[in-house]
Amino acid sequence: MYSALHLVQRGKSRAGLTMLTGFVNRFSSVSRPERLAGKVAVITGGASGIGEATAKEFIRNGAKVIIADVQDDLGNAVAAELGPDAAYTRCDVTDEAQIAAAVDLAVACHGRLDVLHNNAGVTCSYVGPLASLDLADFDRVMAVNARAVLAGIKHAARVMAPRRAGSILCTASVAGVIGSEVPHAYSVSKAAAIGVVRSAAGELARHGVRLNAISPHGIATPLAMRGFGDVLAWADAERLKRVIEEDMNELEGAKLEAEDIARAAVYLASDEAKYITGHNLVVDGGFTVGKRLNVAHA
Repeated sequence: MYSALHLVQRGKSRAGLTMLTGFVNRFSSVSRPERLAGKVAVITGGASGIGEATAKEFIRNGAKVIIADVQDDLGNAVAAELGPDAAYTRCDVTDEAQIAAAVDLAVACHGRLDVLHNNAGVTCSYVGPLASLDLADFDRVMAVNARAVLAGIKHAARVMAPRRAGSILCTASVAGVIGSEVPHAYSVSKAAAIGVVRSAAGELARHGVRLNAISPHGIATPLAMRGFGDVLAWADAERLKRVIEEDMNELEGAKLEAEDIARAAVYLASDEAKYITGHNLVVDGGFTVGKRLNVAHA
């Protein structure tokens, strides 16, 4: 390649230009390696938001994906859009039997399960001081954001451990890292998800199974818009989006998007992360080590 460049620069050989052009064209035509080629994944909450973005990124990277959700119309539409390597199954993660069934579906259809992404989540309907905490709402949030995560780990490990291979991912949140700025039930549930990862990773590692969490900062997904809408009842949709994408942003020149979390999930699910387990990957642009949310009523 150096010889070709030398000849072109000196203008002494049109053959050198042809050689260089051919090399560049061949290089640029090589497709990006599929980092999840042949892997089978189940993504809970995969019909919208981060889950949908992750399903698309997994398919793009060569995986076969089962989208597990309760949003039937959206789930079927996403699966149809993604083509024959994607399928949808209804799964209410508060029902352990339905989580087990989604795992078993992957094994029945594809012979194994390589990746489970515990991504389904809910926000709080109660916003207020601890003294008035609605424990019924707390139980509802914990059932999805914490208990279901543990159930997902349990059943994924059930089929991964005998093969001594697999990657389990859990969507947590910066709310589980710093707390204080969002309703207590949500913060506690996400801290619990991180805690489950830390608790179980060592045991699963001895069976060849990796377990990690991803803690995103705020993204203007439908779930986040509903959650922030409850907290900031005075703000309209446009203002809420600015709060999430601008007021909470610490990293100049960048905006966090669902695709960023999806790419983090691809990495942790891939063999590139073969020695990473028990980790909480915080994707927040420095927010948890920088400023905190301080939104004016304007």
